[in-house]
Amino acid sequence: MEKEQVGVKTPEFVSIQFQLAGLGSRMAAYMLDWLILCVLNVIIIIIPLILLIDGNPFYDDVASVVIAILIIALFVLNWGYFIFMEFYFGGKTIGKRVLGIRVIQDNGHSLTLLSSFIRNFMRIVDSLPSGYLTGLLMIFFHPKHKRVGDLVAGTIVVHERKAKRLGKLTPVEKEIQRRGLSKHEIVIDQFSLRALTAKDWNLIRTYSSRLLQLPLEERHDLTKQVAEILFPKIGWSTNGKNTRELEDALFILYLNLKDEWEFDL
Repeated sequence: MEKEQVGVKTPEFVSIQFQLAGLGSRMAAYMLDWLILCVLNVIIIIIPLILLIDGNPFYDDVASVVIAILIIALFVLNWGYFIFMEFYFGGKTIGKRVLGIRVIQDNGHSLTLLSSFIRNFMRIVDSLPSGYLTGLLMIFFHPKHKRVGDLVAGTIVVHERKAKRLGKLTPVEKEIQRRGLSKHEIVIDQFSLRALTAKDWNLIRTYSSRLLQLPLEERHDLTKQVAEILFPKIGWSTNGKNTRELEDALFILYLNLKDEWEFDL
């Protein structure tokens, strides 16, 4: 049976096919996240009580303060976990990362903070009348496996590593392939990537597409200029690196940003 897919058209009229995540993978990811939250909830509740048990906290003035802090901490954890993880980690919670799925916007854009907030706030509706029944039925019957939160926020859940690009490799992709580079050669955390904007993406995309067309001397100058603009934003240094090393690092950065910004219109 053919796997369900959804297509996205980039501004360059390149078709990108994503494999939709179905009910099974989404529920497995959610259950894993739920187990993680259960453990964290227990830790948040138990540890403060153990620390205060000798002082008989239920009859102490400190007890009410501790309980209030616990309630706030539990609220922030259980509501903020999905919003924080999906926004700061490229549409992936821990459960989604393990299952190889991620949330993106309908047009292929990376998930925004507002989209993440809306889709997770709507869990209130998806959980009605009980046991997440509405959300489960929506995911099962909707042609794009959307729950209510996805419909309102304009998002879809796809298999991260199942996206296929149709068409020939671009010159920059051929050069990256020739050099044997991959996005995983240098670890860049999501917090650092979030420091880079659409303007930075346009800069490195333009740099990568034009670099091979330039004479060697101009390539050296351009590489140095771009590296000095972008590297400080993600905590990298240009010291001690030759032109080839800077080019390779910029190409790797290009590969990482491509996942976040390629489909932005």
